[in-house]
Amino acid sequence: MMRTNKKGFTLIELLVVVAIIGILAAIAIPQFSKYRTRAYNSAANSDLKNLQTAWEGFYTDYAQYPDAQAVNDKAYDNADFSPSANVLWGSTAGANNQSYGAAAKSTPGDILYDVTSDDSIIGSTDDTKGDKLVAGDIPAAP
Repeated sequence: MMRTNKKGFTLIELLVVVAIIGILAAIAIPQFSKYRTRAYNSAANSDLKNLQTAWEGFYTDYAQYPDAQAVNDKAYDNADFSPSANVLWGSTAGANNQSYGAAAKSTPGDILYDVTSDDSIIGSTDDTKGDKLVAGDIPAAP
């Protein structure tokens, strides 16, 4: 009688394992991408809330809002505001800096957030793919 000593896996078993790993990867990678986009959008929303808080504090101290900032300005000295990486923002100022409009967007994100001094609720616009924030995206100061 002949004895065979089988060690290891057959080719079919290896192919089944590779197929299962491929299926799991096909499911996981798009989900991971969606989570990253949601995180980028949350960063832009949070930055706009922080900007709003800083500007309301500035108004409390100086009885006016800060000057308007051009789109994509990263540094702002007067309001103690520093945006997250990849977050673009800009603002408009009303007469005598008594009102403002501001918008923020994360470059890898897909939502544009905006707010004005008259309405403390942050609005959003979906499907704004792209890495640009243009002046038309910023709401006019009321």
